[in-house]
Amino acid sequence: MFALLTGPAAHGEPAPIELHILDAPPLTFVDDPRGYGIVGDVAVAAMNRAGYPVKIHVLPWARAQKHVSEEHDHLITPLSRIPGRETRFTWIAAIMPMERAFFSLEQRVGSFAQARGTFHKIGVGLGSAQEEILRTEGFRDDQIYPVAIGENPAQLLLMGRIDAWFNGVPESRYIWPRVSKRKLLMSLVGSKADLYLACSKQCDPKMVEDLRDAVESLRAEGAFKRIHDTYLPK
Repeated sequence: MFALLTGPAAHGEPAPIELHILDAPPLTFVDDPRGYGIVGDVAVAAMNRAGYPVKIHVLPWARAQKHVSEEHDHLITPLSRIPGRETRFTWIAAIMPMERAFFSLEQRVGSFAQARGTFHKIGVGLGSAQEEILRTEGFRDDQIYPVAIGENPAQLLLMGRIDAWFNGVPESRYIWPRVSKRKLLMSLVGSKADLYLACSKQCDPKMVEDLRDAVESLRAEGAFKRIHDTYLPK
């Protein structure tokens, strides 16, 4: 587990609030000199603005979700708001939309149905929304290849260990040029769900309100675009 304290938390200041993230560039970074990524920086900025000291935590993503859901007043981002998670968390504020698609080196598909009949092994992050979406869409267990933290699905695709990668579009487009110059084929967008800053199911209503207001004020001021352009300059 990785933990880093950011913001004031001494001399009688409130105890820091755990914020769980994962390494999902450019959405969240755990070790980048520019900051915590597009979604991570928005979450940290909102916590600082609302006066809540931040303690960053990094756990395997499935474990992080279970931990946050069962604790009190712990935060997590970027978390897709999908039906299977709806009752497990307190949903504070949407930060950005997330489109997901199938990526392959051999064939571009146009639907979930075509993907089910085309791809034999599809890489997805372990415990990710992508994994849950494929299961909901009727993909067989032997078609779904959950990739643990530390494994690079882009490399697995290059090595032929998977024949498709179902993932968020911004993350895949960010990662691929750093891995290979081969052409990556992207399917039609198969899923859309907002990425949220979320809290434990049992979460202080005042903190929820404070953070929701802080996120919306940052959005209104144009901070979201400035943060986005830090990681994905035009």
